[in-house]
Amino acid sequence: MNLVLGALNPIALKFGPFEVRWYGVIIACSVILAAALSVKEGQKRGLKDDYFYDFLLWALPFSLIGARLYYVIFEWPYYASNPSEIYRIWDGGIAIYGGLIAAVIVLLVYCHSQEISSWLFLDVIAPNVILAQGIGRWGNFMNQEAHGQAITLDFLQKLHLPQFIIDQMNIGGVYYQPTFLYESLWDVLGFVVLLLLRNKKHLFKQGEVFFSYVIWYSFGRFFIEGMRTDSLMIGPLRVSQWLSVVLFIGAFLWLFHRRYWHPYAPWYLDGQKTLAKEK
Repeated sequence: MNLVLGALNPIALKFGPFEVRWYGVIIACSVILAAALSVKEGQKRGLKDDYFYDFLLWALPFSLIGARLYYVIFEWPYYASNPSEIYRIWDGGIAIYGGLIAAVIVLLVYCHSQEISSWLFLDVIAPNVILAQGIGRWGNFMNQEAHGQAITLDFLQKLHLPQFIIDQMNIGGVYYQPTFLYESLWDVLGFVVLLLLRNKKHLFKQGEVFFSYVIWYSFGRFFIEGMRTDSLMIGPLRVSQWLSVVLFIGAFLWLFHRRYWHPYAPWYLDGQKTLAKEK
């Protein structure tokens, strides 16, 4: 006999009308961890701690705006009829790809203003970003969102999942694919792979750790996104699937171009010291 405990409460704390949701707590913890790991790695590569803290102060608000804009753009018919809801981000509706795109734009501008290598900066933070993404998916778990199609209890039990995950995938009496978990595991595995490879001598030129992150993430996201039922659609594929294809191919081409057309680009392990010599 299975004991169903019911869904976990998405609200962590409540003070009168003010609520602190687990989604926000988990995202905040993932960002703090990513920042701490980036600072530690940056020290080894000749990047000042303040670079990461200052970048974060700029990146966080713009990433949130980017994540919301991405969602609104692809749901424009609805928001065109309900413009007052465009700003109601607390009602849900953000997209990680939009946040990442905005963060990269902010990073490029910031690195240019500080005269530091944007490639090196991207390489330092990339593995930690994918780790934060993996952790952040558990915020979706708490909200019972970003799930896949309806399935049977027997299917979930055959995955040998902890009971609390199975219970949380019971939404309105129907069990759903835990696609949040698939992406979380893929992201954490990507973090481990990138860390194991990043410190190998003469393996990565500056920028190639970042491209490897894009390739890894977009490949997994394409297939996992195809399992979801709450995604934005364009034609036969979901928006994030189309973008995953573009990023996957683009990263491969750029990686090839950078390796063979910039043979004297500095190695990742050389850090900031060789930046000025790259052409």
